[in-house]
Amino acid sequence: MKITKNDLVRFAKFLCFSLGAGIIQIVTFTILNEVLHIQEWWLSHLPALVLSVLFNFTLNKEYTFKSADNVPKCMFLVFLFYLVFTPASTFGGQALANLGWDDFLVEALMMVANFALEYLYCTFVVYRKSMDTKQK
Repeated sequence: MKITKNDLVRFAKFLCFSLGAGIIQIVTFTILNEVLHIQEWWLSHLPALVLSVLFNFTLNKEYTFKSADNVPKCMFLVFLFYLVFTPASTFGGQALANLGWDDFLVEALMMVANFALEYLYCTFVVYRKSMDTKQK
């Protein structure tokens, strides 16, 4: 498989939107963890993850993958990804926090895992057949 200029541009867009989603996630996590003093790591992680996913999905479908596929279908496929990723990151992250790992280090680790896995999943599953099908 040859990587094209279009693939690199798509990855760069995904990265930029993911950075935006990351800001949303870390700000939400910080408010819940540091301002509201929620004790359990996962209770700060889940709302932060949901907000970042909604932001990321909307922008990536429209601008990164330029998919003409219907929103419910794509959203369902992304939902399937998070049906696996959310419990894995929540229980795994909480386990690391219980071991004494810094809450923000754990959140950052889960964000990086989310970025890498979601990019691959969106590229090879969600938008595999519908990339660049949206009319300008």
